[in-house]
Amino acid sequence: MSATLFDRIWDPHVVADLGSGWSLLHCDRILLHDLSGGRAMQEVGEAGYALARPDLVFATPDHAVSSAPGRTADTFPTGAKLLTGLRRRAAETGVRFFDIGTDGHGIVHVMGPELGLVLPGTTLVCGDSHTCTNGGVGAIAFGIGASELKHVLATQTLPQRKPKRLRIRFDGATPAGVTPKDMILAAIGRFGTGAGTGFAVEYAGAAVRALSVEGRLTLCNLSIEMGAKIGMVAPDDTTIQWLAGRDFAPRGAAWDAAVADWLTLRSDDDATFDRDLTIDMRDIAPQITWGTSPEQVLPVTGHIPDPASAPNPEKRAAWEAALSYMGLTPGAPIAGTKVDWVFIGSCTNSRIEDLRAAAAVLRGRKVAPHVTAWVVPGSERVKHEAEAEGLDAAFREAGFAWREPGCALCVAANGEFVPPGARCVSTSNRNFVGRQGTGARTHLASPAMAAAAALSGAIADVRTLAA
Repeated sequence: MSATLFDRIWDPHVVADLGSGWSLLHCDRILLHDLSGGRAMQEVGEAGYALARPDLVFATPDHAVSSAPGRTADTFPTGAKLLTGLRRRAAETGVRFFDIGTDGHGIVHVMGPELGLVLPGTTLVCGDSHTCTNGGVGAIAFGIGASELKHVLATQTLPQRKPKRLRIRFDGATPAGVTPKDMILAAIGRFGTGAGTGFAVEYAGAAVRALSVEGRLTLCNLSIEMGAKIGMVAPDDTTIQWLAGRDFAPRGAAWDAAVADWLTLRSDDDATFDRDLTIDMRDIAPQITWGTSPEQVLPVTGHIPDPASAPNPEKRAAWEAALSYMGLTPGAPIAGTKVDWVFIGSCTNSRIEDLRAAAAVLRGRKVAPHVTAWVVPGSERVKHEAEAEGLDAAFREAGFAWREPGCALCVAANGEFVPPGARCVSTSNRNFVGRQGTGARTHLASPAMAAAAALSGAIADVRTLAA
């Protein structure tokens, strides 16, 4: 029988059929971070259980650690308590812990693929909604809640309802200036934040096949912003070359066997999807969000929408509220909107290719005097690789602050935030009210677009700037 990529991974991981569409699913890997990992391990112990497979659990602090240059574990006191708890519980249970300042440390969804902790055909969970990022290597990866985290730590399994299958194809060649971030923002803008609810999404088409693995990780990262817990790209030769030699990837004969298996992980040509959507790449330009939801997005050449043109009363109310919070005028061009902050980082866009793209725009230019600009590498390895290439110098010379790895301004859980009323172009994944700080106004964009905004002091079309 024909099968989708999702089916080919899900079905062999089913331990038991629980009925009514529910399955008991085996989880190959568990990732933990500082906001929930230490507490979950403690509660498992308090309930009288041991971790089922501590060798399959990996922990790192990222959300609440300071990104200040020269930071220590104690730089942000609230985060220090969480870090200390995670470190202690990991030592007590035998969980592999990647501490700040050490090789392997980073944002949990950057260091996981980077180290080869997530591999094609595997299942992976973490107490973070952007775990879907990891599907970019051809895995089933999804975020879970606190009670689920305790259950999976104690049993290495989870009861899960099997989702329906959605395919989004990006057909055609990628236009100049368009990045994976623009692709997924355009999809969310077109189909809405509820389009993926109840689905596992497979991204396909010529434009997806042409992406690097890092680009595929970015694409999958925002699946949750479309309502989908799971986003996936089928593994191929690009995936295999990227994973070869990574710390936790198989070696020798085991690698050869794994590769042979991974290359079977694809949807059959006649596989049936519950929903099938297509985007013509000719329709995508560099994107920028204007409101307080990722679906409130438009091409950088566009104009801020008028709530009077909203398709229904609910949308009209949402647009009015978003425009009021963002301080924008209907009908005005989005380009030219003054910005105060620029943030390049997060599990969406903090990998080496993201930093290279931004640095290429910045070289030989200066950040506008009124703009505060930060770049926060996604991991220690990204940081060191960027420094070896001189990217840190390019950022500093342009006027960016070069900071330490962590989630930083994406979620403002570490004492770092955009000031009230300030406008920030951010490479992160959420532009919710207060996401980057109370009253902060966030515009989501690609690294290149963020760099262009920093230089211009306003939202700008990077294609024009590059010319």
